[in-house]
Amino acid sequence: MLEKKTIDHEKAVLIGVINREQNEEKVTEYLDELEFLTYTAGGEVEKRFVQRIDLPNPKTYIGSGKMQEVEAFVKEHEIGSVIFDDELSPVQQRNIEKQLRCKILDRTGLILDIFAQRARTSYARTQVELAQYEYLLPRLTGLWTHLERQRGGIGMRGPGETEIETDRRIVRDRISLLKKKLIKIDRQMETQRGNRGSLVRVALVGYTNVGKSTLMNVISKSNVFAENKLFATLDTTVRKVVIGNLPFLLSDTVGFIRKLPTQLVESFKGTLDEVREADMLLHVVDISHPNFEEHIESVNKVLSEIGSANKETIMVFNKIDLYKAEVIDEDDLTTERTNKHMSLEEWENTWMRRMGGNALFISALNKENLDTFKKQVYKTVRNIHVTRFPYNNFLYPENLDQY
Repeated sequence: MLEKKTIDHEKAVLIGVINREQNEEKVTEYLDELEFLTYTAGGEVEKRFVQRIDLPNPKTYIGSGKMQEVEAFVKEHEIGSVIFDDELSPVQQRNIEKQLRCKILDRTGLILDIFAQRARTSYARTQVELAQYEYLLPRLTGLWTHLERQRGGIGMRGPGETEIETDRRIVRDRISLLKKKLIKIDRQMETQRGNRGSLVRVALVGYTNVGKSTLMNVISKSNVFAENKLFATLDTTVRKVVIGNLPFLLSDTVGFIRKLPTQLVESFKGTLDEVREADMLLHVVDISHPNFEEHIESVNKVLSEIGSANKETIMVFNKIDLYKAEVIDEDDLTTERTNKHMSLEEWENTWMRRMGGNALFISALNKENLDTFKKQVYKTVRNIHVTRFPYNNFLYPENLDQY
C-alpha cells in the first residue's frame, strides 16, 4: 500500500497594527485576508500578532516590546516567515530581518510571490518580473544577505534566486528591458484585440476569489482554471459566447484586492486594457463575504484609476447559496440591526434600486438563476450591438424568450 505524501507548509506568523485609520475589527478582517494569501502562497499561519500604535516605528514598524515577543515565538516554533500586513520600508525590512533572522515579507511581497507562482504565459511572467524588480530595487542592500540563507518557499521565487550578484545598475537595465518588452507585447495584443471584429466585448471584473472563472466556465462552456484560492486567474482569458443567436466576447481578468501594490497596477496595465476596451462590465461580487460592500468599493477604485468607472455595468452577486444573514432573536431589544442582518431579498431590493435594475443574484457553482442572468446579459449586449449596427436590429429579438 502506497503511503500518502504530505505537503510541508512553511510556518508563518502575521503582524498587523491598530491605528487611527484601522480599528480592531478592520485589522482582523485584513489579517484574515492576509492568512488566505499566505495559504495561497503555500504557508501555514501559526500565530497573529497585533499591536495598537498610532505611528509605525521608523526602524522596526512595531514597538521594541512587541518585537521581542515576536522574536521569542519565532525562535521557539522555528518560524520560516514573518509577514506584515502593511508595506515595510527597505530600512524597516532590513532591521527586522537582522533581529528575527528569518524571511520578512509585507503584503506587497507576498502578493508578488503569489503572482510569480500563478504566471503561466510569457506576458504574465514578464509583468510579474517587472513588478518584482521595481519592488526589489530599493531593497537590494539587504537582499543579498537575505538570499544567502535561501531555502526556497514563500517570497523566494522570481528574479532574486538567480541574480544574487546583480547590482543596482544591472537591475535598472533589466527593468528598462522588461518595459520595452511589455510595450512590444502590448502592441501585439492591441492588434489582436483590433482583429476580433465588431463583436461586443464584455469583461468580468471583481475582487479576487469571487467566482469569476467559475461563471466564465458556466456561460462559455469552457474550462478556465478555477480554484478556491486568491488570484487563481492571472492571465486574461477571452472566449466567444453565444446567448440565443447573439455572439459576444467575454474576458476573465485578474482579480482585484485591497492595498493592491502600485507596482502591480502599473505592470498589469496591459491586462487591464481588456477592461478599458470592454463595451460593458460584469462586476462579480461574493455576497457571502461579510465585507462584500468594501470589496465593491475597492474594485470601483481601481476602475476609476483606469478610466472605466462609467462603463455599462451589471452587478452580479454570486454565491447566494453560501449567504447567511445573522439572525436577531425577536426578544433581543438591545442588538442594533445592521447590514449583517439583512436578508437576501432585502439586499436584492437595495441593489436593484441602486443599479436601476442592473443587479443579479446567482450561484455560478450551483447554476441558480442563470436563466435570469442570461436574459439580462442578452438584453444589455443586444442594446449595445443594435446601437452600433442599427441595420442588424431584425437579427436579434428584443427578449431572449422570443427565440
